[in-house]
Amino acid sequence: MVSEDDPKQRLKALEARIAAAKGASEDKPHQEEHYSQAQHAWRMVIELVSGLGIGFGIGYGFDAVFGTQPWLMVLFTLLGFAAGVNVMIRTAKELQTKKLADLAETNERDRHGDGS
Repeated sequence: MVSEDDPKQRLKALEARIAAAKGASEDKPHQEEHYSQAQHAWRMVIELVSGLGIGFGIGYGFDAVFGTQPWLMVLFTLLGFAAGVNVMIRTAKELQTKKLADLAETNERDRHGDGS
């Protein structure tokens, strides 16, 4: 003998399971987060190496034109390194600001009990 509210209870339980499954699928998978961090790391490495390469190229070119081997190449390589480090620091600050904003948004949603 099946009571009338038994299907309603089963429906509510099913809805709860669906909502839980949706909430779990919205979380970012660990592997996806790992790739994101690796992309940020490569971005910073490329910024540093490109600064060095550009500085080296400019210095080498000026040395070839002015005949001042290797002084301008060394000087511009160091300036390129400094510029690359500066860009890396700016990128790190940008990523940190974004991460803190995402964390604050998540905390705000959790505090209000809004699951979306």
